Amino acid sequence: MEISSIFSAIVIGIIIGVLGRLVVPGRQRIGILWTIAVGILAAFVGSAIAAAFDVADTKGIDWIEWLIQIGLAALGVATLDRARTRR
Repeated sequence: MEISSIFSAIVIGIIIGVLGRLVVPGRQRIGILWTIAVGILAAFVGSAIAAAFDVADTKGIDWIEWLIQIGLAALGVATLDRARTRR
């Protein structure tokens, strides 16, 4: 993986994290840095899942990959919020 692709994955991860946070209803008690971290992780894992199902590289916009990534980010934000609420 090249530096430019890592940088773009981080930028996309930030966007994915914010979109994942918007999908989760209610107020989340996690900070923006955790949201970004969850988004970056969801972007990498979502890309790997999309590649495994052979939907990562399609003609035009990769909508299925984006939906997988946003879903993973929403799941991560909700899980992290629940873990922080229990403390």
